[in-house]
Amino acid sequence: MSEKQNATALVAATAERLRDDFIQVSDEIWAHAELRFIEHRSAAAQIAVLEKHGFKVRRHLAGIETAFVAEKGESGPVIAFLGEFDALAAMSQEAGALEPKPLKAGATGHGCGHNLLGAGSMLAATTLADVARETNVPVRVRYYGCPGEEGGSGKAFMVREGLFDDVDVAFTWHPAPITGARSNENLAVTGIYYKFRGRSAHASHSAHLGRSAVDAMALLHVGTNFLREHVGPDVRMHYAITNGGGSSPNVVQAAAETLYYVRAPDLAEALEVAERLHDVARGAALMTGTEVEITVERGSSNLIPNPVMESVLHNKLMELGPIPFDEADQAYARELQKTFPPNAIDACIKLYHFTDDAVHNRVDRDTPLHTGVRRYEGGPHFRAGSTDVGDVSWVTPTAQCWTATWALGTPGHSWQVVAQGKSPAAHKAMVHAAKTMAAGAAELLMNPAQMEAAKAEWRRRRGGRPYISPIPENVTPQPPHEVA
Repeated sequence: MSEKQNATALVAATAERLRDDFIQVSDEIWAHAELRFIEHRSAAAQIAVLEKHGFKVRRHLAGIETAFVAEKGESGPVIAFLGEFDALAAMSQEAGALEPKPLKAGATGHGCGHNLLGAGSMLAATTLADVARETNVPVRVRYYGCPGEEGGSGKAFMVREGLFDDVDVAFTWHPAPITGARSNENLAVTGIYYKFRGRSAHASHSAHLGRSAVDAMALLHVGTNFLREHVGPDVRMHYAITNGGGSSPNVVQAAAETLYYVRAPDLAEALEVAERLHDVARGAALMTGTEVEITVERGSSNLIPNPVMESVLHNKLMELGPIPFDEADQAYARELQKTFPPNAIDACIKLYHFTDDAVHNRVDRDTPLHTGVRRYEGGPHFRAGSTDVGDVSWVTPTAQCWTATWALGTPGHSWQVVAQGKSPAAHKAMVHAAKTMAAGAAELLMNPAQMEAAKAEWRRRRGGRPYISPIPENVTPQPPHEVA
């Protein structure tokens, strides 16, 4: 067995020894299911287990009460593991159920698996710290407790405050229906509130005295649809009406607001399109005799992939072998698949870029939980989503992996995700992700030339462009409008 294989075996054995604490905290976070920037119990649960394992914790960072950084080690390279732990509104669901069955109607739930994401990254950090101590390898291991990924851009606020400036490399993962190294380019996003203010009046006998904020908002939406033809093909603009003006048709509504997300392949293009959208909003206000307040609430940068680090993660997944699902795991996943839309499995295979022309990249449609490792092509593909991991990738080399936490075809942000969030299969996949990240980090520590290659790749892809925060300096983290 080679030295690298020995290190991977040691990482795997250490993670197995430590796993119970982190499975427990994952389930605890699942039960709390707290929304962005108010994840107080979830943060406290993580801090408690990290302090138990000897990490020193800095709390209340970047103006966010639930943001924290835990560190172990006195010298050496700084290796970061990123953890998320926020939930989604109106996603309450009974664990292990085979039908929509909220624990509490309208309550929150972990519809994106962030209970597992944070706990898995904590396990990776603790595993690496223990292995480094045992093998006398100097390293400063950090776990970043990153709140508010869902609609909050928590990491972007943390990056803006310089919390990642001394990190050498960063690792993270995400629950998924497949296992593989994640290499993709995605969309930068900016979130903007347009708040229109007009003048109320009786809509029948004195409508001429009113100035309708609802009309202004409607004109903004119409103007947006005309704008769509004249932006890049990968630009996305979508909105939600957050204040419809009221429920009385016989009143000229004096207030209305809408929240927009503008996405583009890079932040500069997203901000350029947003400026054009601002002009549309100003025009809508001018046409209706109203006023508009334009407020940026959040933003995330596009990802800078790192094939050097992603290749390391892929190789570790291959060394570790398949996730040890048993027949009970597969049986539950098979039953859950019966609740999916007819094309869900095909859509999943397409989303994760499986191809049937390579044997090692095939996916068995008859096996509900993916037991292979997706082929790594050596470079990124495009995905239309957005993540604040992108901001971290602009300031330090960053790599991610997936592990098959959910049945193949599971729709994201669904009750089926929540139902699987405490399953034995999800726990196994979480531990597998932790082993992969810790083993990848250990390899970079053992091979400084490879770490330097990762940094060189990051510099090449960044191309000398400075990091520009997508969030203006005067914008602070905003708790959700939703009621938990």
